[in-house]
Amino acid sequence: MRSLILTTAVALLLALSGCGNKPREQLGDANALYERARRALDNGNYRDATFYYEQLEARFPFTNAARQGQLDLMYAYYKNKEPESAIDQADQFIRENPAHPRVDYAYYIKGLVHFERKPNFLERWFKADLTQRPPADALSSFQSFQTLIQRFPNSEYAEDARQRMIYLRNRLAAYEVHVAEYYLSRGAYVGALNRARYAVERYDGAPQIRRALEIMIEAYRNLDMHELAADTEAILRENFGSPDEPPEQLAETKKRWWKFW
Repeated sequence: MRSLILTTAVALLLALSGCGNKPREQLGDANALYERARRALDNGNYRDATFYYEQLEARFPFTNAARQGQLDLMYAYYKNKEPESAIDQADQFIRENPAHPRVDYAYYIKGLVHFERKPNFLERWFKADLTQRPPADALSSFQSFQTLIQRFPNSEYAEDARQRMIYLRNRLAAYEVHVAEYYLSRGAYVGALNRARYAVERYDGAPQIRRALEIMIEAYRNLDMHELAADTEAILRENFGSPDEPPEQLAETKKRWWKFW
C-alpha cells in the first residue's frame, strides 16, 4: 500500500512539474494569442514568437489573425535562424493565398533567406571560391526576387529585390563562365558554347558577359562555324570595343544588344 501511495505521489509531482515547465499553454483566443506572438516578435524573442504563431495557426487556422500570423511566422523563422522553416512557410502562404495583397512579402522573404545562406564550415575553413560552386541558393533567390518584380513591380520590396538581383546576376554569370572555361580547356566546345551563350542570354549586364562572348567566339572557331564566330566577334566589338581594350576603360554608354529586366 505504501508503495502504491509513493508511486502515485511521484507521478503527481512529475505531472505538476511538467505543467510548471509549460506556462505558455494558457493561450486564450485567436486575437489574444496573436498579440502575445506579436509582442514576442517585437521584443526580439523569436523562439517564443514562433511557438505562439505555430499555436495560432494550429488552433485557429481560418481566422484573420492566423492569416496575418502566417506572414509574421515566416519572418520569425528567418530571424530565429530556421531557414528551411521560413522557406516552407513562405511556400505554403504562396500556395494557399495566391491572390493575397501581401503575397509579395512571401516572395521577398523566400528570396532573402536564400540570399543570406552562409557558406558551410568546410567552405569557410578552406576559403573556397564560391563562384566555382553550383549556386543553388543564389539561383533560388534570383528566381524569387524576379517573380516578385515581375508580378509586383510597385511592391515596397521591389527596389531592394532589384539591387540584390544585380549581385546574384553577377554571381550566377560567374559560375556559368567558370563552367564554360572548364569545357573549353577540355576541348568540349559544344558544352562551352552552350554555357557561355546561356550566360549571355540569361544574365545580361554582368561583367562576365565579355568573357562569355570570347568563349563563344573560340568555341565557334574550333567547331568550324566561322560565320557565327564573326557575328559574335562583331557583337563583342560593338558592346565592349576591341578585345585588347581593358573592360574598365569602356564607355558606360555603349549600346547593348540584349535586354535585362
